[in-house]
Amino acid sequence: MQCQVTAVVVSYNREQLLQECLDGLYAQTRRPDHVIVVDNASTDHAVQVAKNHPIHAQVVCLRRNVGGAGGFCAGIAEAVAPIMADYTPSGLNMTDEAHYVWLMDDDTIPLPSALKELLVAVNDSIRANGMLPTVLGSKALWTNGQEHRMNKPRPRTFVQKGEPTLFGDDGTFQARSMSFVSCLINAGAIIGLARLPRAAYFLWNDDFEFTTALLKTGLGYYVPNSVVMHKTKVFGSSDADPGARFYNEVRNKIWMLRFSRDIFQPAELGEFILKTLRRWSLTMMRAHDRSQIKDCFRRGWHDGWHTDPPTNRQIFSDNPTVYAAVRRIEG
Repeated sequence: MQCQVTAVVVSYNREQLLQECLDGLYAQTRRPDHVIVVDNASTDHAVQVAKNHPIHAQVVCLRRNVGGAGGFCAGIAEAVAPIMADYTPSGLNMTDEAHYVWLMDDDTIPLPSALKELLVAVNDSIRANGMLPTVLGSKALWTNGQEHRMNKPRPRTFVQKGEPTLFGDDGTFQARSMSFVSCLINAGAIIGLARLPRAAYFLWNDDFEFTTALLKTGLGYYVPNSVVMHKTKVFGSSDADPGARFYNEVRNKIWMLRFSRDIFQPAELGEFILKTLRRWSLTMMRAHDRSQIKDCFRRGWHDGWHTDPPTNRQIFSDNPTVYAAVRRIEG
């Protein structure tokens, strides 16, 4: 299967990391066909880095910082809207070529064969399942070479279709959700779902909510042969001490329960609630500043139940280009 790949990199005030990320994309043994850098109103030289890099990225400059969630929403919209003419309303491709969007933050450095291995998995899925995968995720390493636990998905509990693993004994398995740290998404599935990440989340759970929606009926695989380095400041799992960001974790999870219940099968919803309660409990137990975590929980709980997330169109109303792309995809 021939694939067109658009890489989307979300950047904010990390010019050196952005340089490394774009260098990693440029060094791919199979380079992406297009690159979009979404700049979240950086105040350093990130925009100049993106514009001057030999990979010739399209640079989308946002007027204010809308967080990782908003950046990925804008980047996916800019990547997918121009190719919608190649698809039917159901998201089925009318050509012999598949389109994929490859997502990452600016602190993600893809190793040279990262994209090639993801595309190998695309073809493996076609042979094993007779269909394109919806979402594929890479193995993320921290700077010390250990696998970053926060980015490794769990195997899918309820496998409804497709092979649980792909060919060979390489550790590939079906997953129910995926991190945006080197995440390859079928553009046709985005078009068919008529959905984008919720920019209102700002950070945390936007990737979980979006990929869970796509994978309710789609096929998703964790592909450990595709490797990237995720240069976060600290090494940890998803229940590590989040500090002030715990507010977003609590608020966004409650928003998900209120407005995104349709992304789960009935049994999965119960599993999601139990795992969320466990995660919150572990966060509270392991917190360095428990009073801060309690305050974030209190405010997140209140805002989750008593506020509604603004729509993507409302958030991008000050950016006509992104607004038009968002509106075209979401209908």
